[in-house]
Amino acid sequence: MQRRRFVKNAGLLALSQLVNMSALSALKALGNNLNNTATMPVLFIGHGNPMNAIAGNAWHKSWQALGKELPRPQAILSVSAHWITRGTKVATTPHPETIHDFGGFPKELFDQQYPAPGSPDMAALAQELITASHVQGDDTWGLDHGTWSVLLPMYPAADIPVFQLSLDYYQPPSYHYEIGRQLAKLRNKGVLIIGSGNLVHNLGKVQWDGSNKVYDWAQEFDATMAKWIAEGDHTAILDYQKRLGSTATMAHPTYDHLLPLFYTLGLQQKGETVKFFNDQFDMASVSMRSLIIS
Repeated sequence: MQRRRFVKNAGLLALSQLVNMSALSALKALGNNLNNTATMPVLFIGHGNPMNAIAGNAWHKSWQALGKELPRPQAILSVSAHWITRGTKVATTPHPETIHDFGGFPKELFDQQYPAPGSPDMAALAQELITASHVQGDDTWGLDHGTWSVLLPMYPAADIPVFQLSLDYYQPPSYHYEIGRQLAKLRNKGVLIIGSGNLVHNLGKVQWDGSNKVYDWAQEFDATMAKWIAEGDHTAILDYQKRLGSTATMAHPTYDHLLPLFYTLGLQQKGETVKFFNDQFDMASVSMRSLIIS
């Protein structure tokens, strides 16, 4: 009986290993079979107020222009400040829902839908490329407003597959930077990678009266980070908390909206340049500064 059980278990183990090898081979084949493209640019977009999705303001118009100017992607990977997890996850949802993850806004905003298809194949490839962490697939997450509020003006037809990568809030900046670095191959598979957050984000200090007199600490943080980004000083950026101290704490009481930046910078290749746009503040304590790397 024991021998029979041993043989059975050994057979199951061999079958499991065969399945795992088959799955790995399939992923490698997927990466090899996808057509190579010219290297896609990388974006960090300050998304700010969800109303920017429909407001027709300067931010909205800049996103509309981006959609017309950029090479058309085969898929879009969004790293949004609004999908926080313990551990890193990638959305494998074939038909992601539009998530209205906010409150107190007009019905018109809640009525907005962004019915873009998902991209399970590209999500699987992203899982294969990331070795810095064990990445779990997630078939429940849709598109949060950090993603769809920007894509609605950029690609209003919603006909480009979109998938998201979550943020493990409990990891240091270097962790997020390294994952971004490991995703570089996707840029040559027609994937537009977008980090969506804000360079300065302190909702507790927002000025609702419209005066928009920017705080000194907000200007200092924005200007210093922009200088480091322009100089390619990623070491300083990853060490921003120690170097900027209380200014960093004021700029990001929680740093979820800064984390997507580290993915964008991790994707920067040697010789690539950075172009800033939307380098203004909204409501005094939210930097809308955005950038393109190409």
